[in-house]
Amino acid sequence: MGTDYIKEIENSNVYDVAKVTPISFLNKISSKYKNKIYLKREDLQPIFSFKCRGAYNKISNLSDDQKSRGIIAASAGNHAQGVAMSASKLKISAVIVMPTTTPSIKIESVKKFGVEVLLFGDSFDEAYEHALKISEEEKRIFIHPFNDPLVIAGQGTVAKEIVEQVENDPDIFFIPVGGGGLISGMSLYLKQKYPNSKVFGVESEDAPTLYASMKNGKPTSLEQVGLFVDGCAVKRIGDETFRISNKYVDGVILVSIDETCAAIKDIYEDTRIMSEPAGALSVAGMKKYILENKINGKNVYVVNSGANLNFDRLRHVTERAEVGEGKELLLSVNIPEVSGSFRSFCEVIGRRSISEFNYRYANESTANVFVGIKTDNISEDSRKIFEDLDSKNYKYIDLTMDEVAKLHLRYMVGGKPKSDINEKLFRFEFPEKPGALLNFLNKMQKDWDITLFHYRNHGSAFGRVLVGINIGNYDKSDLDNFLKELDYKYSDETENKGYSSFLK
Repeated sequence: MGTDYIKEIENSNVYDVAKVTPISFLNKISSKYKNKIYLKREDLQPIFSFKCRGAYNKISNLSDDQKSRGIIAASAGNHAQGVAMSASKLKISAVIVMPTTTPSIKIESVKKFGVEVLLFGDSFDEAYEHALKISEEEKRIFIHPFNDPLVIAGQGTVAKEIVEQVENDPDIFFIPVGGGGLISGMSLYLKQKYPNSKVFGVESEDAPTLYASMKNGKPTSLEQVGLFVDGCAVKRIGDETFRISNKYVDGVILVSIDETCAAIKDIYEDTRIMSEPAGALSVAGMKKYILENKINGKNVYVVNSGANLNFDRLRHVTERAEVGEGKELLLSVNIPEVSGSFRSFCEVIGRRSISEFNYRYANESTANVFVGIKTDNISEDSRKIFEDLDSKNYKYIDLTMDEVAKLHLRYMVGGKPKSDINEKLFRFEFPEKPGALLNFLNKMQKDWDITLFHYRNHGSAFGRVLVGINIGNYDKSDLDNFLKELDYKYSDETENKGYSSFLK
């Protein structure tokens, strides 16, 4: 027989470690989006994440024999803390395998519960496989982060609390998705209590595991996932979590990193809580759905799944939030290299606020300007700005959605080679570990030249790097072999318009 999830959720004893979290009414967002919007505050759990619910429900239900053998888990963050906290509470031996790229703050957060931490591999997948190997060798019980009925039931208690806390029947729910433990547990419970409500999952557009699986009708593995929304960076949804989600979830909304950063800002302005990216996904998806479908006057509930945000990511969040909420337009503009041309250009921009202006002499006739312009309504303001620029015959490129422009060009505009060279431009993600750059250099052809190098990292498990390489007379096959042997995630940006405008 299958699991009676409703019974398991209602009888779950997660409150030995978890707490009933409040629901906050979001005044500012509700007013702006013309709906009553409520935030379920899982960021207020003892480990600042809902993950303690599922972990404890699973571990507390182990037999005495299983508990005596000890447990093991693989995680780079919140699941690790949930397992560690549960093991400490139940006085069970526990080993947590974490990738070597895990930020030290998260490692220390796990160690404080008195469990053993092993650092292995550069990614979650490598740590996961190593944990399974140890589990088999030492007969420890493996605690899966999401694809387990008792874990799913533990996460479902979030929905049970919402049912007990609300007065008016909810119309729409937005729930973040990683491996699917939270949305599967919540959706099946919510649909039983509110059959006429809508339940939507929200995923980062660079980690659409549930979206792809629902589209294909079966659990689908992604070739790679983005790491910014690290709490939801899962390559393949669980078989059981997909089975449940595919039955009860009404749809999946995909959001960008910029939209996620804007949602972090929205949550902060209403609650003064700095959500982690995974926790803000639901707000980002809610905003997108309401605007696209012109939703008004509904009772809307969103889940903030956690607040374990690395402090050194704040700079990245704040600078991307402006674009994510449609408040910054980025342009490359050609202006005449004559006295007074800058003033003339600023007159065209008018009284709009300039957020950024980068310029460097290019030649005697024209100059390229990288400009950021603050807007209140990007679609309306950009249309008017483009009309004004066209009326004065300015040549320009809209770089607002260009990743290279947002991550790199805005910080390094200007400077071009004095003579023609066979330069190729790539955007890389270097593993954030010692030797990554040396490995890159050692695998290059000895007579290739690095013509451009820009590194950027914001507390991620990888570093963002823009590299220009002069490959001279070598053909494309040599370059392809180098990239294949290097095996770093990359994107060929040689034809990028921003690069052509400022650096080529």
